[in-house]
Amino acid sequence: MSLKENIDSVRSDFLADIESFPNDAQDIENLRVKYLGRKGLVAGLFSSMGNLSAEERPQAGQLLNALKNDLSEQFQKKMDENNSGAQTQDPYFDATLPGIAPALGSMHPLERTLQEIKDIFISIGFHVEYGPEIDDDYHNFSALNFPEHHPARDMQDTFFVAPDTVLRTHTSNVQIHLMENEDPPIRHIVPGRVYRNEAISFKSYCLFHQVEGIYVDKNVSFGELKGVLEYFVRQMFGPKVKMRFRPSFFPFTEPSAEVDIWSTERNQWLEILGCGMVDPAVFDNVGYDSSIWHGYAFGMGVERIAMLKYKIDDIRHFYQGDVRFLRQFK
Repeated sequence: MSLKENIDSVRSDFLADIESFPNDAQDIENLRVKYLGRKGLVAGLFSSMGNLSAEERPQAGQLLNALKNDLSEQFQKKMDENNSGAQTQDPYFDATLPGIAPALGSMHPLERTLQEIKDIFISIGFHVEYGPEIDDDYHNFSALNFPEHHPARDMQDTFFVAPDTVLRTHTSNVQIHLMENEDPPIRHIVPGRVYRNEAISFKSYCLFHQVEGIYVDKNVSFGELKGVLEYFVRQMFGPKVKMRFRPSFFPFTEPSAEVDIWSTERNQWLEILGCGMVDPAVFDNVGYDSSIWHGYAFGMGVERIAMLKYKIDDIRHFYQGDVRFLRQFK
C-alpha cells in the first residue's frame, strides 16, 4: 500500500472514530493519543518516510503535514463543540435567571466603631497618633503618676515582658511620648490595642482596644472637656441619649470623672469612659511648665462602645471569628 493510500486510510478511520466522540475524559485522551500522540498513527506515517526516495520525500512531507493539521483541527473543533454542549445540557440551568451574587465581606464591628470614633474627633480638630504596644515601666506607669506600689503594677493586672518592660495596659503611655517629643499646644487621639492579665469572661478579655485623647493649651478647662465629650456621646449614640459625669479617681488626672450613659434595655447607667484634667505632676515629668500649660485627657474602651451601640452581650464574640456573628454587620 502506497503512502497516499495509508494517509487516506488513517483519515477515514479518524473520521469514523470522531463521529462517535466520547464524553469520558480518559476516552477522549485515548483517541488523541491513537492518532496524534508521539507513537500514534500519524507519527508512524512520518516514520515510514525513511523508505522513500529523496525525490518522493518532499511531496510526502506535504501530504503528512496536511493530514496532521487537518486531524488536529477537527479534533479541537469536536472538543469545543463537546464542551459547549456539556455546558447547556443541564436541564436545570436557566440562562435567563439572574446570577448568584458573590459573597461579600464586611467591616469588623470593632473596626467600624473605631473608625466612627476617629471620624468624630478628627471633625473637631484632633489628630490621630499611634505608639508602642510594648513599652517601659516609666512611660506606662511612672510618668503617669502611678506610685511604685500601685495595684495596677501587680502581676495580676499587667503582662511583663521583662522586669522593666510591659505590654501596655492603656494607650495613655503614648501621651507621654507625644509630650516628650512635641511642644504644646497639642491635640491628639491615640487608638490602639492594650493588654491586661484578666480572667476572660463575657465582659472582660486579655486584650482590648482603647482610644486615648489629650489636649494641652494655655487656657483649657474642665468645661471644655465636658463639652467635647457631650458632643462625642451624642454623635456616637444619638441626640436623645442620656449621659452623666460622676467623680472618680485616676493617678494621672485631677479632678477626674467617669461618663455614663443610660441603657433603656438594662434600665441602668453604664460607664463608657474615664476623663479628667491632666495632673500637674504629669506635666512636670515631661518638662511642661504646669503653671502655664493646662490640659485634659480621656480614655474609652472601643469594645465597650461597640457592645452598647450594637447591643452585643459578650465581648468574646469580637475575637471568635464566627461568620454568623460578623454577617450581621454588612
